[in-house]
Amino acid sequence: MTTATAAETPAAPPGALAEFARLPVFLLAGATALLLLVTSGRYGYFGDELYFLAASKHLAWGYADQPPILPLLAAAMDGIAPGSLPVFRLPATLATGAGVVFCALIARELGGKRTAQVMAAGAFAICGQFVGSGHYLATSTIDPMLWTVVLWVLVRWLRTRDDNLLLWLGVATAVTLNVKFLIGAFWAVAAVCLLLFGPHDLLRRPKLWVGAGIALLSCVPTLLWQAMNAWPQLGMGDAISKEVDGSGGRGGFLMAVLIGAGLVTGALGLLYGLWCLLFTADLRPYRFLGWTALGLTALFILVNGRFYYVSGMYPICWAAAAVAIERRRPALWWRWVPTWPVYVLSALYTLPYVVPIWPIHSVATNFALPRPAYAAEEIGWPQLADSVAQAYRGLPEDVRAHTTIITTGYWQAGALGRYGPDRGLPEAFSGSRGFWYFGSPPQDAETVLYLGYDPNRLASNFMDSRIIARVHNNLGILNSSENMPIWLISGRTEPWSVIWPQLRDLKA
Repeated sequence: MTTATAAETPAAPPGALAEFARLPVFLLAGATALLLLVTSGRYGYFGDELYFLAASKHLAWGYADQPPILPLLAAAMDGIAPGSLPVFRLPATLATGAGVVFCALIARELGGKRTAQVMAAGAFAICGQFVGSGHYLATSTIDPMLWTVVLWVLVRWLRTRDDNLLLWLGVATAVTLNVKFLIGAFWAVAAVCLLLFGPHDLLRRPKLWVGAGIALLSCVPTLLWQAMNAWPQLGMGDAISKEVDGSGGRGGFLMAVLIGAGLVTGALGLLYGLWCLLFTADLRPYRFLGWTALGLTALFILVNGRFYYVSGMYPICWAAAAVAIERRRPALWWRWVPTWPVYVLSALYTLPYVVPIWPIHSVATNFALPRPAYAAEEIGWPQLADSVAQAYRGLPEDVRAHTTIITTGYWQAGALGRYGPDRGLPEAFSGSRGFWYFGSPPQDAETVLYLGYDPNRLASNFMDSRIIARVHNNLGILNSSENMPIWLISGRTEPWSVIWPQLRDLKA
């Protein structure tokens, strides 16, 4: 990539740091968090959030699809203000704002002054992947922010060689591992890149291995849970791979990474920052992080993972790009990119597609309005519970007394867990993902209200099945639950101890 011919400004000497650009960075972080806060009450829970809410009623050291921190957060937030979406999503709101700050701090550690810090913070603040995910309490929100913290501590050690930071690196990794196991892939690839490209002395530091011990020790409870439950996390890889295949497969991975990074500023900053990490002399001590970003990309493409698995590497690339741009004028043909008008225009274009700007009725009646990709899956959960409750109340009393509710997906089971009790519904069960581990129907249940499109795996253990109702959200919003059939399945022929293991399914 062509760069300017202007003389480079000297890098800060070892140990010296530019003043932290507190005011503009905190303003950007605050604006991002405020946007998420004021829109957090729209439209309703996302399906995964309903699952975390259900998991919070079944706290454990581990789950089929994740470590324990997200359900703990869900339990804490719902305990503070039951049913409040803004409070429930507060950890996601704060994590996204914190990510803006830590991205700026990485740029500062790389030698960036005020301009570089603000550019890096701005890239995070208008990133579609981070702000869009920040609307939900999800692992895809908390995990990248924690990666940003890990990268900040690591880059700070590379600058200062203060080995006490390696202990904090272990603590940060420990927390991240208990949100999602993906950080393990980062360290595996980073270790290889350190061996190949240096600095090799990091691997010889005793406190690095003490920090690694802290991280591994923190995983013992959740790993024991996995071992006691036949390692369902390993099966999640196959399930996710099939889902990725269903949405386009590996071919769209790289384009999705660039689109997720953000329009113009995020995508070009990502590519330029990667180039700077790999090939500029100023950033040579951090070169292995550029190769780590490439290695992780190759790894996640190979295993058919989701594109946002690599998003935790966005901040280091943005920070590197910002520092390089600050030290030398960009080439004439793209000098307009890292300017505030482009940031503003990128934000104005991107944000309506990642956060719910418009009221629900506007979205329902005007499909031309920009809206987040998953907005439709936040809508209609109370109405789903209404549909099931109406079908349940329509059963004869003697049948209803021995009827259980089973759903095909964990989203629908989570929705019934949240809204069902207020409508007089019994506990809902599902064989989907981690929900299978939350319990099985009572042994005296002879009849099932089954919510799903294909009841064959369940119905093969019963004498009769028929559709008695369908789900409607009454808003004209087409989503995965709209028009879903409600089946009455009766005449059980096998005990639940035989039926329930057959329904276990790690697919969504």
